[in-house]
Amino acid sequence: MLSIGAFAQIGQVTHRMLRHWDSAGLLVPAHVDEFSGYRSYDPSQLDRLHRIVALRQLGFGLDDVSSILEEGVDVSRLTGLLRERRAEVEREHRIAAARLVDVERRLRLIEEENHMSRIEVIEKPLRAVRLAARTAIAADQPEIGTLVGPLFDAVSEVLDRRGEALTTPIAQYESRDDGMHLTVGYAYAGPPLEGIEIVELPAVETAVCGVHLGGMDGIGSSWMSLHEEILGRGMAPSGPCRELYVRAVSDDQRDWVTELQQPVAPAS
Repeated sequence: MLSIGAFAQIGQVTHRMLRHWDSAGLLVPAHVDEFSGYRSYDPSQLDRLHRIVALRQLGFGLDDVSSILEEGVDVSRLTGLLRERRAEVEREHRIAAARLVDVERRLRLIEEENHMSRIEVIEKPLRAVRLAARTAIAADQPEIGTLVGPLFDAVSEVLDRRGEALTTPIAQYESRDDGMHLTVGYAYAGPPLEGIEIVELPAVETAVCGVHLGGMDGIGSSWMSLHEEILGRGMAPSGPCRELYVRAVSDDQRDWVTELQQPVAPAS
């Protein structure tokens, strides 16, 4: 038999958690001294303890954990659930890191207000583009950065299998009530492909465009400068904005060249 201290240490949980699970009937000690109330556990109960901890980390409540254990949970199912949770935690970490970058960027913008660097802009029409694309919805701005790369990778994988050239990489961003709608892909003139959406980006009569040099971590500031120029010209955005990745090869993104394209109309 193991004392509550030894059982907690081996299982890497606290005494309080064991007492709580005991009162909930989830993990009852093998023996409780009738005089002292001292709890003892059998080593065979460690398997149940590990399953309880794993299921709790997956977000299940105590009632759900009890039901799952009563029904029986095998190693393969539990392993699969834990792997799914690991992927979720990794994604949450990437989003949290992106949110921190966004907060720092906005803080710099506030601190540098009225000293914002300008970018050279031009007005031009945008031609219609037929894309082999994937789409997604980002709940907020920081989540965008965690989605765009994997979307491009998914499209390029399908096109690579067909021997198609990867030309004119474009991402379109459209803000709606339920989040930011992303359309990410490459110019494509071929037939429909399984796992890929064919999206027609319409021609635009007038767009204000500028060039961002360098990594994506600073592109928000370039967009801010572009929109300042748009407002200064008495115009307003009239449709989803686009990013055309003119050069996006190096892993460190230092030499990336991205054209920012914002359809506009006279401000009312």
